[in-house]
Order: sequence, then C-alpha cells, then structure tokens
Amino acid sequence: MTQPARPDRPLGEATDPARDRWRETVRAKALKGAQDRRDPFETSSGINIRDLYTPADTAGMDEARDLGRPGEYPFTRGVQPTMYRGRFWTMRQYAGFATAEETNRRFRFLLEQGQTGLSVAFDLPTQMGYDSDAPEAEGEVGRVGVPISSLTDMAVLLDGLPLGEVSTSMTINATAPILLALYVAAAEAQGVERAAISGTTQNDILKEYIARGTYIFPPRPSMRLVTDVFEFCAAELPKWNTISISGYHMREAGATAAQELAFTLADGIAYVEAAVTRGLDVDAFAGRLSFFFAAWSELFEEVAKFRVARRMWATIMKERFGATDPRSMVCRFHVQTAGSSLTAQSIDNNVVRTTVQALAAVLGGAQSLHTNSRDEALALPTEEAARLALRTQQILAHEAGVTETPDPLAGSYYVESLTNELEAAAWVYLDEIESMGGTLAAIEGGFQQRQIQEAAYRVQRAIETGDQVVVGVNRFRDDEVSTPPIQRIDPDGERMQIERVRLVRAERSEADWTAAMDRLEAVARGDGNLMPPILDAVRAYATVGEISDRLRVTWGEHRELITI
Repeated sequence: MTQPARPDRPLGEATDPARDRWRETVRAKALKGAQDRRDPFETSSGINIRDLYTPADTAGMDEARDLGRPGEYPFTRGVQPTMYRGRFWTMRQYAGFATAEETNRRFRFLLEQGQTGLSVAFDLPTQMGYDSDAPEAEGEVGRVGVPISSLTDMAVLLDGLPLGEVSTSMTINATAPILLALYVAAAEAQGVERAAISGTTQNDILKEYIARGTYIFPPRPSMRLVTDVFEFCAAELPKWNTISISGYHMREAGATAAQELAFTLADGIAYVEAAVTRGLDVDAFAGRLSFFFAAWSELFEEVAKFRVARRMWATIMKERFGATDPRSMVCRFHVQTAGSSLTAQSIDNNVVRTTVQALAAVLGGAQSLHTNSRDEALALPTEEAARLALRTQQILAHEAGVTETPDPLAGSYYVESLTNELEAAAWVYLDEIESMGGTLAAIEGGFQQRQIQEAAYRVQRAIETGDQVVVGVNRFRDDEVSTPPIQRIDPDGERMQIERVRLVRAERSEADWTAAMDRLEAVARGDGNLMPPILDAVRAYATVGEISDRLRVTWGEHRELITI
C-alpha cells in the first residue's frame, strides 16, 4: 500500500508586506537595543519559529478540509462534538507496587479522591513473562509495579472495585493477552458480564522493539498475539480498547515530537495491516484502537502534535484502508505527562512542569490523562504526591476555563502553522519507513532506534552545554535541597507474593492444568486464536510464567541485533 495523497497545506512563511514593513521598522529598532535571546528559535522537532505569525500564514488553508468541526472528519478539532462541555477526560493515576493488596488499597484511595478510571502498572517480571518466584524475578518483584502471577493475584488486585462502572487501563505488552484473560476471568467471577467490561490493554509490542525492551517473542508471533486480541475483543468485549498504540515510550527515550508522531502512526499502520491480512473487516475492529502519547513542556508544539495525530490518522484510515465508519477514523488517545522531564533536584519544580504538560494535553483534546507525581524522579509516588497530581487535573478541569469550548487554540496563526509544519515533518518519516518496506522492516533495520538515539544525544549535549535550560539542574539551582519522605516498598511483600504463587500451584487441579496447557501449545503451533485457550489456562490457574514459557518453547525468544 502507498501513503495517501496529502492536501497542499501552506508551509513556511507566506509573503506579507505588512510583516516586512514591521520587521524593517519597529522590530529593527528594537533589535538595536537588545538582540534575540537565540538564533534560530526552533521547536524540539527542528521547526523554525518565526518572529511573527499573521493571517498570511494560514491563508491557504481550507477550513472544511483541514479542520472540520469537532466530531467530524478529519477530527483535527476533536473526536467528540462537545468535547469537555459534555464530560471531562478520564482522570487516571498510574499505580502499582509491592503487592496486589497494597495496590488495591491505592486504587481505592484514588477513587475516593475523585479519580475516574484505573491504570495498572505491572512489575518487570510480569511484563517479561516470569512468575514472582522465578530466578530472573529476584529483587524485582513489586518494585516498579504490581506483581501478577495468577488469577488469585488478579482477584485480590480487583477486589471490591466497581469493574462494571470504571474503565481499567493496563500497561502491558508482551504478556497483554494473558493479563487481559486474567482480567476477564476475575471480572466474570465478580458477576460482571463481558459486555460491561471496559478498559484498554496497551498491547503495543512494536514500540518495545523500538524503545523499551520488554519483549519476549520474535516480532511475527508477537504480532499474531496482538491481532488475536483484536479478533477476540471484536466478538466478545465490545467496550474494550484492544490496543494503545504508544508513542510515549519513544518520546521518553528521546524522540522529537515529529518522530513520536510518525513512529506511532507507523506502528498503527502495521497493526491495521496485520488485522486486515488476518481477514478482519477494518470497520469491525478499528473503532476500538486507541493511542498513547507523551505531553512535554513545549506547550504549542504539543498541542499541534495532538491535532496532527487526529488529522493524519483519519486520512490514513479513510484513504489507505478504506474505512467508512467514522469511528474507525477517530484517533482517541491517552496522555501521560513526561516522566523523564522530572528532576530529582528541587522536586517542587516538577509540579509546574506537570501542570504545563497536562494543560497541553487538555488544550490538545485528550480523552484520558495521567499526571506524574512530583517525587517520581526519586521513587514511586507517595499517596500525598499522587493526590496532588490528581488535584492538578481537577483544577484544570474545574477552575482554569480551558474546557469550555472544543479546540480553543484553533485559528491561531501560530498553532495552525505549527500544525501544518509538524504534519509535513511526520509524513517525511512515514514516507521513509514506507520506502524501507514498512514498519517491521524498518525496525529490523534499526531505523527508528537510530533516529531516537541521535535525537536524544542532541538534547543531552544541549543540556550539558547550557544551550537548553533545565531549571534547578543546569541553571537556577536552589541553595538548599531537601529530600521528602518517599514511598518505601515493604521487603516482606516479595516473600508473601512468592508464597502465594507457590500455594496456587500446590492447590490447583493438575489434570485441568495439564489439559489447558496442552491445548494452548497445540493452538500456538497452529493458526487459531490464542485468547480462548489462554482464558482456559488462567481459569485452570496456570501462571503468567508458565503460559509464557510454553509459548517460548513453541516460538523462541527475540534477541536484539547488536550492530557495531
């Protein structure tokens, strides 16, 4: 498939005699007294920021074609007609640590504070397909998320939570089908019907190969698991978002805004192609795709990025894949503020950073938002820090006046110009990926990885030389810096978790377990959908590690190609 034809939107500076006269007179006089702080002014993506934007810069835009109205193609101005006038974004605070019991208590606390959705962080062993008692898990159990090894753990995690009323986002990729099966089984045990279960599995394995590294299997069987989830949810879980195609981790690794945008949409194209190749009707599954972006502190570029994402995805789905249902063309996304922008020095500054980033997400029309806590550069957040992060969202929603009308920055000469130029930069990357044979081929050749590494290096050099200011780090340091109380992980948690997983193995039916695991392996060696046998396995109390190991034996493990 080729990329869609793009409209000829205005790029670069347009001719404007009035602006020229201003530069030659008023601006020229001002520059005699004080030069610009730097030359040139550029966004993170290298887009030149002009000294003045005027109506001439947007004169070539077609309002119906390029902007539309909120809730209408190409969705530049928002995916819902009323946006936040009807309801606010879902306020999620990412949480998970120590044990299922402690994480359940944190979820209850956040819901009591006004959080409107759950967001689960899993520990590294769970993400990598190891049980808590595996040698590879030693020292990592419950450290960066909650450990989930079996249906018993998932039942404890979700105990007493209103699963039929709140949606749950699960940040899990390589083992996403297993954790989804555990969630479905636990919800059904609570009496929640599948039609009422709502939430999202991140389920985005491609970005793991690009930027994060928590993969298990080679790319092609991993893509099979992703599309198995698409197929299963299309038939069984009508309210479940089957994937959260994630640019966040690429941005955290150092990608520019243009790279985050392009590489995320390229992954989205690859997933849609895989599902269509499987034989799925694009309009049967595309409406449940969602995205996950970062929000950084460069406010206007971030707002432009979110607007561009909607416009580009709508174009891709309509023109490239032939989608006809408007829901299939909608780019709905969750946003998390930039974790790697937080500093261990002068952590109160992080509250300001997070507020600006959250404002960008709201002005950009996010459907869901997580705000990082002030202390996350030091440890997992305390209850107090998590509550303050949630309050930041609530103040933006109820006090700031930025939610009263959809897309409030629409029509800004600067924002519309930046939107067009950022889109053009993203298409250049997409065209290059297409010329390499598509996303998988580009990943296998290390294209995205190299681009992100080079961008990260440029930023680090700019910080080290002082060309890029980080308040409290390379300029404006506080004379006295104190470390607040931080979240501590109970060392007994790992012991208790190991005891529980071993008890599960001791008490389950060996016959049921054996039958379920044999069926799982048989389907894995064939071409059937793996979600039903995975569900059978977790109901037989097979563990995450055991299911992953059976698939490791069948498919092998991925090893990153190191080039020198």
